[in-house]
Amino acid sequence: MTAKPLLTARDLRVTFDLPAPGGMPWTKPRQLHAVGGVDFTLMPGETLGVVGESGSGKSTLARALIGLVPATGQAVWQDGTDLIGLSPGKMLKYRSEIQMVFQDPLASLNPRMTVGQIIAEPLTTHHKGLSRTEVKTRVKDMMDRVGLLPNQINRYPHEFSGGQCQRIGIARALIVEPKLVICDEPVSALDVSIQAQVINLLAELQRDLGLALIFIAHDLSVVKHISNRVLVMYLGRVMELAEAESLYANPCHPYTQALLSAVPIPDPQLERKKRIIPLKGELPSPMNPPSGCVFRTRCPRAQAICASERPALRGRAHLTACHFPGPLPPEELTSFAQSA
Repeated sequence: MTAKPLLTARDLRVTFDLPAPGGMPWTKPRQLHAVGGVDFTLMPGETLGVVGESGSGKSTLARALIGLVPATGQAVWQDGTDLIGLSPGKMLKYRSEIQMVFQDPLASLNPRMTVGQIIAEPLTTHHKGLSRTEVKTRVKDMMDRVGLLPNQINRYPHEFSGGQCQRIGIARALIVEPKLVICDEPVSALDVSIQAQVINLLAELQRDLGLALIFIAHDLSVVKHISNRVLVMYLGRVMELAEAESLYANPCHPYTQALLSAVPIPDPQLERKKRIIPLKGELPSPMNPPSGCVFRTRCPRAQAICASERPALRGRAHLTACHFPGPLPPEELTSFAQSA
């Protein structure tokens, strides 16, 4: 029997109204299109990696899923409830099932609260029937699971390193036993050695607890290590969505190919031989995205149809939003490199 999806997003959009130049109250506000029609399905226990440049809408997508920013479209939970547009009271029921680990480990923790209070806060909010002894026992058990010492329970966040603060954030997210944890670039502010520890911790906890993860990152090598499938975003839209092995072995979208070509290879000889696919120009403004394919202004394959028609996300297991998907021919790479 096929498992039921945990979360299904359909045409998910986030648009912000910004004051027009001059700031007059009668002027029409400008619209910033942060997320422009994202579709994906997340299965129980699966890890979906989300990658893309800064400004591609990754973090806004995460915040839309948990109701931190207003959105349109659908985000249907396992029980059939559409999470988009739910009132705070109705959304409270799902807060314990969907938790988030934020990018800046120290900034996401209240400096006036001890570690024990920080980790216990979700419990006291969602499980009010627990006694103080039960809460303290669960907090200590979770601290032990994420690698924190019991005698650190009364310390404050400023007394911990960045990696330890992120462990506190992970413990706070997991204390209510959620079904989905959204990790918004949880290792980008950490040293490389600490990144590996946090990634391994998340992978271990996922295996033990059966969690589903949405893992947002810039580092494609990190995403490959932890993800079952990978979603590539550019200017708020999905460029490619596939199984991790398929996407890394055979990227079909020119944007994905450019991102992967920039990933360093530990072997110096292979690093010197690899082809770098440069991207010309800057990321367009989300207030005025290009017509048709939003990537066309930086794409080596762009043709007239790319400006007039938005490519649909096509394919079966490996989905690509491109009019001309496939490997990049060497001669095309050479001509584009000369013009970049």
